[in-house]
Amino acid sequence: MSVPSQEALVPAPATSGRKGARQAAGELPVARIVVDTPLPHLDRPFDYLVPATADAVAVPGCRVRVRFAGRLTDGFLLERASSSEHRGRLTFLERVISPEPVLTAEIAGLARAVADRYAGTMSDVLRLAVPPRHARVEAEASAPARLAQNPMSPPESGDLGAAAWAAYPTGPSFLAALAEGRSPRAVWTALPGVSWPQAIAAAVRATLASGRGAVIVLPDGKDVAMMARALESTPHVAITADLGPAERYRRWLRALRGEAAVVVGNRPAAFAPVASLGLAVIWDDGDDLHADPHAPYPHAREVLALRAHRADAGLLVGGHARTAEAALLVATGWARSLAPRREEIRARAPRVRPAGDDADLAHDEAARAARLPTIAWRALRRGLESGPVLVQVPRRGYLPALSCRTCRSPARCPACRGPLALRGGHAVPYCRWCGRIAGGRRCPSCGDDRIRALIVGVRRTAEELGRAFPSVPVKTSGRDGVLAAVGAAPALVVATPGAEPVPDGGYAAAVLLDGWALLGRPDLRAAEETLRRWMNAAALARPGAELVVLADSAVPAVQALVRWDPVTFAERELADRAELGFPPAVRMATLTGPAAAVRETLAGTALPDGAQVLGPVPVEGELERAMVRVPRDRGPALARALKGASGARSARKAADVVRVAVDPLDLI
Repeated sequence: MSVPSQEALVPAPATSGRKGARQAAGELPVARIVVDTPLPHLDRPFDYLVPATADAVAVPGCRVRVRFAGRLTDGFLLERASSSEHRGRLTFLERVISPEPVLTAEIAGLARAVADRYAGTMSDVLRLAVPPRHARVEAEASAPARLAQNPMSPPESGDLGAAAWAAYPTGPSFLAALAEGRSPRAVWTALPGVSWPQAIAAAVRATLASGRGAVIVLPDGKDVAMMARALESTPHVAITADLGPAERYRRWLRALRGEAAVVVGNRPAAFAPVASLGLAVIWDDGDDLHADPHAPYPHAREVLALRAHRADAGLLVGGHARTAEAALLVATGWARSLAPRREEIRARAPRVRPAGDDADLAHDEAARAARLPTIAWRALRRGLESGPVLVQVPRRGYLPALSCRTCRSPARCPACRGPLALRGGHAVPYCRWCGRIAGGRRCPSCGDDRIRALIVGVRRTAEELGRAFPSVPVKTSGRDGVLAAVGAAPALVVATPGAEPVPDGGYAAAVLLDGWALLGRPDLRAAEETLRRWMNAAALARPGAELVVLADSAVPAVQALVRWDPVTFAERELADRAELGFPPAVRMATLTGPAAAVRETLAGTALPDGAQVLGPVPVEGELERAMVRVPRDRGPALARALKGASGARSARKAADVVRVAVDPLDLI
């Protein structure tokens, strides 16, 4: 254990009563180990002796097992040293689980930085960064002999894919900087269409030409598959959760052993052990899938920004829309804006027409059944003459929310007061919380037993559109089943945001339904998230295709979609956040837990100067939440203070848990 002292002490040989006397290694006998424990007050390396019998295999980065607090605990060996500052007798590490150095020095330093950024522990970050071990996979022979050429050797193509960046004024210089071994940082607003994988692939090939590697982080498996196809001629590994633990670990080891210089994957790929990192890429950074739901809740964009800074690598934050966080990177000068020319946008973007609250339905019964304004119905009809059309519905299910037909009050379960919903046209209402059937319920306000739809889901919308266009096949894509692609034949594609299949040749028309359901959410990022979902769907349409959005044309997000100008919208969003004192203009942390525990933690935290406490306020059940905000330059001090308060609670074994999250997505 590391303890401050006046001088470093060479540890004396230790003994173990269970195994008898053991001899310490002759050189560098001390191992500094990070122990797998989530307790904040134990978030530091501990010193152990390396047995002479394990001298050859106890290498920095390997997995070990040690006796900690009376129990055998796993850990990672960070480094070997000749002496320890601990004044007492050191314990021998029990054994080396595997000599494979799975924790590189770069990733260990990154894990420490991420833990400090988010007021978490290094062991929690390492659980996210290093996948579980599979002994059989690890025993498979490394394959450097199979490689016919250096995996980082420059590609044969002479232009390195410069055509993919020709539409961007600074695109060719960005590629040139990567190819020359420099580390440019850019926030990229991609053109409409599905050419973004080819553009990223071109940037990766330029990075490989400089003898460096790349990491690409994407929101979901569909995007990973598209990126993998674009990199088909470039040596890479794609790592996703659906591979299974063994195959995922096998591919991760390929990157660790230097057999692949490019890693493509979801959120955990931000920690992929790529040697000589030259470029880190994150696509669609506003997607909430990039935010890890496990402590300390890091965001992949922040992880990659930290990694690029520490490794002196390039960074590319890309998407069709732009987040306020990305706008801040540009505003502070840390990154440059990489946007297309306006003439290129006009040539490739769809024609967007807002329909507002237009109640003018089509004159025939089919259009009335589909609850579409005339402008939307006509756009779909014209589009179906030449190809597939897209209808985006912000709600999954059939009728996910019901209300009383007479007084319009929300329909709730008589048992638990949860919201009632319908699974199908001939189904009985059920409770979404407890699952009880509520067929005989009556409205407690007016006594009526009839119900009406409060929110219409994707399956009900598909059913209604099928009646409006009886001769056209209807396909749905959502949580219950995501379509990766659709053909070029006419078809109605009804999808939830993020689940839109990629069409062959683009959608001939698109309708974005129920804009109020997205814009009206009680969320700080509601407008930003709405524009992101709209633009991702609109980018799949053909150039000049009709796109109808059912939202008020005066809303700033609608105006940004009509002009296809996410940059100005993000800049205004950032200015509004700065005026209101919300992230990313400030650093903000939330403390959530039982009321007494939250108040006790606040009282015991030495907050930095300028800190402002909001709350606590009730959130759900008996839980309360408090928010603490500070200027951005005092964010590290706030994280240290909250980490110290959490450590003090864990040291005295406080019963109630207080969840600390720094800059969470769900602030309001």
